[in-house]
Amino acid sequence: MTFSGAELALGSLSGSLVGFTLGLVGGGGSVLAVPLMVYLVGVANPHVAIGTSAVAVAINAAANLANHARSGNVKWPCALVFAATGVVGAFAGSTLGKMVDGQKLLLLFALVMIVIGLLMLRKRGGEGHLDVKLSRDNLWPLLAFGFGTGTLSGFFGIGGGFLIVPALMFATGMPILLAIGSSLVSVTAFGLTTATNYALSGLVDWALAAIFLVAGIAGGLAGARLAARLSGTRGTLNKVFATMVFAVAAYMIYRSLLAMSGAG
Repeated sequence: MTFSGAELALGSLSGSLVGFTLGLVGGGGSVLAVPLMVYLVGVANPHVAIGTSAVAVAINAAANLANHARSGNVKWPCALVFAATGVVGAFAGSTLGKMVDGQKLLLLFALVMIVIGLLMLRKRGGEGHLDVKLSRDNLWPLLAFGFGTGTLSGFFGIGGGFLIVPALMFATGMPILLAIGSSLVSVTAFGLTTATNYALSGLVDWALAAIFLVAGIAGGLAGARLAARLSGTRGTLNKVFATMVFAVAAYMIYRSLLAMSGAG
């Protein structure tokens, strides 16, 4: 795909925004990748937008994971168990997603965005157990939540961070900072699984993915640094970001219903 100067600028802007919010608030930016590709950059096929965004989100998440790991914010045993069954769910979900009509998929995607926005508004305190370890008590909750969030992540092509973070906190009792760092293991694994599944069907625009990656990694580094400084105001940031998610979801619902009624 050949990009004009405007498309290159819009792709770079979109990628940096996704990467920045991934680093800042633990995964929410990934939910904006698909609508940004469809409505701002102009990707015509929603399935290509989902496959391409999965590539960008996965590698952006891996870069952010490295930052959190260096800070000691990843509980690896819990994170890896959660991701293990989630990868199975992501493959199943992405396979199903490819079978669904593109406009209907965007409509469902918008409804999930509203759910994610509501989750972002929930107050999640920083209290928790810093010394969380994998045990028989939390093994099955980790496996179950991992499969469920992985399936949703694969179906909609999202990183799923705002589903994974509360799931990790509920299953293990870890504080939010550790849950954010640990969630990026799953965001990376789920994204790679979904991207591979879509790529095998030729539903990835590699040039656009590269633009998102370069811009997203730079944005992610800035977001991760800012997250440490603004941990006390993360609740306010979540409210602002959730409002933006609601607005984008409403626009997607309007556009999807308009396209579906026109096709009918």
